[in-house]
Amino acid sequence: MGRTVAFLYGVVSYMIFLIAFLYAIGFVGGFGVPKTVDAPAGEAAGPALFVDLALLGLFAVQHSVMARPGFKTWWTRIIPKPIERSTFVLLASLILLLLFWQWRPMTSVIWDVTSPAGALVLRALFWLGWLTVLVGTFLINHFDLFGLRQVLLNLRNTEYSALPFRTPVLYNFVRHPIMLGFIVAFWSTPRMTAGHLLFALMTTGYILIAIQLEERDLAAHLGEPYRQYQRQVSMIVPMSRRK
Repeated sequence: MGRTVAFLYGVVSYMIFLIAFLYAIGFVGGFGVPKTVDAPAGEAAGPALFVDLALLGLFAVQHSVMARPGFKTWWTRIIPKPIERSTFVLLASLILLLLFWQWRPMTSVIWDVTSPAGALVLRALFWLGWLTVLVGTFLINHFDLFGLRQVLLNLRNTEYSALPFRTPVLYNFVRHPIMLGFIVAFWSTPRMTAGHLLFALMTTGYILIAIQLEERDLAAHLGEPYRQYQRQVSMIVPMSRRK
């Protein structure tokens, strides 16, 4: 029964992640959801800035702290190991949904691309960014990344085995294509408002910091193979593999 409950917990956590992910596309892109990064009409800049920074900070703290190996070691003394990743995904998704719900738009226009061709290019880059994120997750095992593989193996009473270090396709040109995809998606908009700019700046800054922390952990865990990978492939700007 415990294994079944853990599996259902993982499935529910994944479904909530999917809702948050799909909402994020509409939230940043400005379509299809009740509240976007730009609408409805914004509040006074001061209070809105405070609330938005607090929401972004809450996500950054949760995401960074729970991703560290030391926290995972402590955390899995409290919760079963098979649901550790699902719990991380669930909490991150709930905080994102809170951010979408409580976000305070700031609608002062920073730039507005009125050229149809220019707007089309930016929209294409927006979708290319999200596609890169999605493809990047499947290249390294989407279901392990979001906790489903762990709870499925547990349901089957099979011991979890960590995935081997690989650099498939996009990972031969950039070490963090998922993060690159987010950055491209967040900045590619024909109409940049103050609120959208704040969102793009803060998330980009967080991504660059989080990558440094993740790479430190990966180098400590994987050793020389990962350090060699760091020397050969660019961190965030796509480049061909160097000799």
